[in-house]
Amino acid sequence: MTQIISALNDVSSRYQALFVDLWGCVHNGITAYPEAVAALQAYRATGGIVVLVTNSPKPRAGVAEQLGQFNVPADAYDTIATSGDSARSAMFRGAVGDKVYFMGEWQRDAGFFEPLHILENPSNIQRVPLAEAEGIVCCGPNDPMADPDVNRSDFLYAKQKGMKLLCANPDIVVDRGETREWCAGALAQLYTEMGGESLYFGKPHPPIYDLARRRLAELGQDIPDGDILVIGDGPHTDIDGGMGEGIDSLFISGGLAAKETKTETQPDAQALELYLKQEQSNPTYTIGRLR
Repeated sequence: MTQIISALNDVSSRYQALFVDLWGCVHNGITAYPEAVAALQAYRATGGIVVLVTNSPKPRAGVAEQLGQFNVPADAYDTIATSGDSARSAMFRGAVGDKVYFMGEWQRDAGFFEPLHILENPSNIQRVPLAEAEGIVCCGPNDPMADPDVNRSDFLYAKQKGMKLLCANPDIVVDRGETREWCAGALAQLYTEMGGESLYFGKPHPPIYDLARRRLAELGQDIPDGDILVIGDGPHTDIDGGMGEGIDSLFISGGLAAKETKTETQPDAQALELYLKQEQSNPTYTIGRLR
C-alpha cells in the first residue's frame, strides 16, 4: 500500500535523481505551482538531479521556452526529456513512412518537424493529405475540446490502408487551469480500439525512460534505477511507467485524480486506497501536491 507523505523532503534524500512530470505537478498549463518549484529547487540545492519527463510533443527547447512563460525558473531542473523528442527520432527513422498525415495544431506543433541532425540519413518527411499518406503523426487533436470520435471516419480509412499512427503524447486528458482537454493519447486509443496500430513514445512506454537516462548521461551522471524517483499525477502514465521500469514513484493525488481522491491539501486515505485499487496502481508514495 502507498505511503502518504507530507513533503518531498520526507523521502528525497533516498534518491539521487527525480523524473518529474510537468502538467498537474509543476504547472497547471497556465502558471507554475510555487510550492512545487520551491521543492525542486531545494532538492537540487542538496545535489539532487531533476529531469523533467513530459508527454509533451514539443522538442525540449520548446518545452524550456514554455516553462519560462509559465514562470518555472531554470534553476528548478537540470534537463528535459520529452515524448516529442522520442517520437521525432522514430519519425525521422521512418517508423510511419516518409509521407505522413499530421494531426495537431500546426502553430503549436511545427517544431516537431524541424530537422533532427543527430541522425545519419534521416527520412525525408513530407506532410500530405490523408489520401496520400503512408502513416499518421499525431501530436494532438485539432480541437482539444472535441470528442475524439469525430476522427472515426478518417481512422477507418487509415486502418483499411494499413497505416500506423505515431502518438507523440500518450496522455488521454490534461487540465488546463479548470478546463479538461483531450490529448493525442485519446486519439491513439480510439485508433487502436478500431483495430489500427498505434506507436507510443511517451510515458508509460520504455522509449521515454531510455531518453531520460540518456539525458542523465549527458550530465555525466550514471545513476541506477534504484536511486531514481518518478513523480507524477497520471496513474496510467507516470505511475505505470515507474512500475514498469522498476523505479519508485510518488503519486500527486491533487492533479488528474483530485476529485476521486478527495484531495484538497492531502488525499483522503480511504478514497485514495479505493481509487488506486480501481486503477490497479501501486505508487510507492502519495502526496496531495508536490511541495
